[in-house]
Parts: sequence; C-alpha cells; structure tokens
Amino acid sequence: MVDESQRKGERTRARILGHAVRIACRVGLGGLTIGDLAEEVGLSKSGMYAHFGSKQALQVAVLDAAAHEFAVEVVGPALRGPRGEPRLRVLVEGWLRCAAERRPGGCVFVKATTELDEQPGPVRDHLRALHRELATTIARVVTGGVTEGHFGPGTDPDQFATDLHGVMLAYYRGHRLLEDPRAERHARTAVEALLTAARVGAPHPYPVPRTEEAS
Repeated sequence: MVDESQRKGERTRARILGHAVRIACRVGLGGLTIGDLAEEVGLSKSGMYAHFGSKQALQVAVLDAAAHEFAVEVVGPALRGPRGEPRLRVLVEGWLRCAAERRPGGCVFVKATTELDEQPGPVRDHLRALHRELATTIARVVTGGVTEGHFGPGTDPDQFATDLHGVMLAYYRGHRLLEDPRAERHARTAVEALLTAARVGAPHPYPVPRTEEAS
C-alpha cells in the first residue's frame, strides 16, 4: 500500500512540475534552474534536489510532465473514440485546441526542439524519444483507418504522421508568431487535403517514380 507520506511526496512533485513546465515554456529548459524553481514553489534547494537530484533529471521530468499533459488533453480523448478517421479527427481537434492556447512562452516541445537541436545528451535523447512516440501514435491511428476501410491500403502511416506534424507546426507558427487570423483555416484545409488523399479510391499523393524496364 502507498502510505500518506508517499502520496504527499507525489503531490508535491506534481505541483513542482506544473510550475516547472510553465517556466520552461517561457525561458526554455536551459533557463530552468533548480534554485529559481525552488524559490517559486516555496521549497529549499535541498528539497528540490531530493525530488530530482540534478538539473538534467529535472529537465527530463519536465518533458515527461508536458508529454503527460498532451496525452491527457489530446491523445487520450482520441484513443477513447471510434477507430479510423473519426479517431484521427478527434486527435486533430484536440491538437489544434492545444496549439491555440496563449500560454506564456508557447509550447515547451517547440522551444526544446530548437534549443536541444545541437546539444547531444540524455535530455535531447529523451526529447527525440517523445517525438518518435507521438509519430508512432499518429501512425497507429492512421493504420486503424486503413483497417477500418476509411483509408486506402496504399496509405503510408508514417508519411501521414510526418505531414500532419508539419501542418501543426505551421499552424503554431502562423497563430503565435505571425498572428495570422487565417492560420486555423489554413491548417484545417491542409488536414482535409491529407484525409481526402488517404481515403479509399483516391489517387496516391506520393506516386512511386516509374523505372525503365531492363532491356
């Protein structure tokens, strides 16, 4: 059984990480320090080290906490819905809603992707693993669409996942940086184009180049 002291420790850790994610959205993972975080949540630095041990461990925990938020708000509701295209649409709606939030600093994953691009190490490796996990999840949803007969058998789930992620990144930039009022409409149009191209009977959007037959 989990005793009350352990539950209290878990609640404290969750509260700390909630603050840490918000700070990392503003200043990036590199700008997040145990000292500043301890001051914000009202704990000692030694107490913070008892929870995380190092700044690197804190950064990994922040990525996991942000991924959990995304899973609860976006992925979870989609996976509870009907398989195939309906599930994919729920995922897209949740993702658009999440990306549209005017959280100070924006998305910790977008910020971390640029920040850690050329910083090899365990934090970057963990970020890469989380990105791959999301791509795998999208691909599985698309595969479910093929199984249900919503999408053609020639649909490439990995390509679809890549294209959808590109649409969402473009929407994020258009919505936040460019403040383009057409950003959501452009994103929805792009998603509909992907779905239309994937449906049964649609021409394959990425035709394989024809090769000359050997003489």
